[in-house]
Amino acid sequence: MANHRSALKRVRSSAKRRLRNRMVMGQVRSALKQARALIVAQDVEAATIAVKEAVKAMDRAAEKGVLHKNNVARHKSRLTHSLNEIKAA
Repeated sequence: MANHRSALKRVRSSAKRRLRNRMVMGQVRSALKQARALIVAQDVEAATIAVKEAVKAMDRAAEKGVLHKNNVARHKSRLTHSLNEIKAA
């Protein structure tokens, strides 16, 4: 366990940050899972809405520093690409 005041504060702030990051990542994972499931099910209207929500969740995570912006860009690109494939089919 930490002994200095600054180290104790760092432990407290790390715990807060970890809880926030877990919450944000849970929302991102749920949104991605739902969007991917609807894309696999070939439901274009619902998938479009779900992809929009997933992109919003990922952008929020990148803004908060939970995910790296390039990681988010890669996921958004792949998700929209798969959505456009089922729209074209």
